[in-house]
Amino acid sequence: MTQENTETKNVQEETADQENQAGASVKEPSAKEMKKELKKEGKELKKEKGKIEELEKQVKELSDKIAKEKDDYIRLMAEFDNFRRRTSQEKLELVNVASEDTIKGLLPVLDDCERAIEALKDSADSTAAKEGTELIYNKLTAYLKSKGLSPIEAKGQPFDTDVHEAVAQMPVQEEDRKGKIYDVVQTGYTLNGKVIRFAKVVVGI
Repeated sequence: MTQENTETKNVQEETADQENQAGASVKEPSAKEMKKELKKEGKELKKEKGKIEELEKQVKELSDKIAKEKDDYIRLMAEFDNFRRRTSQEKLELVNVASEDTIKGLLPVLDDCERAIEALKDSADSTAAKEGTELIYNKLTAYLKSKGLSPIEAKGQPFDTDVHEAVAQMPVQEEDRKGKIYDVVQTGYTLNGKVIRFAKVVVGI
């Protein structure tokens, strides 16, 4: 056998020995080791499961908190809307009351104008006085009408306690005039549909 063949054989034997040693070092894990590994993985899995449960709990708490804050916000907005409406209504009522008081204060002036016109009809005073009085009366009534003032229909109408106030009774012969208004002592008025002064009337009986 030549030297070259001998060296090749030696290399092959060394390689085989190394492979045998490597194979011998790789051993199958024992049942105890596998059980220990499984137990370790189980602990880790349980730990991770605990973390997930904690996160889910936090998510639920945050969701409940958000839902509560949303509900509180909706309630607050509803209360604010009610407050705003109530305030607007109160302001409107205040304006209406102030307007009503002002117009009530002007009604005696309106009455005086009507009396002056009636007096001037049978008077020998100048035409200018009559026209001037009528002009003032017409302007005043037009202004008050624009603010919602309306006279209450009375003479010849059936007596209605909602808008009329009887101050006297007058015997009448005609059956169709009984229970109806015979004369008007003082004109009544409504402001935007609300009675601010009852018509003082004489009722036929």
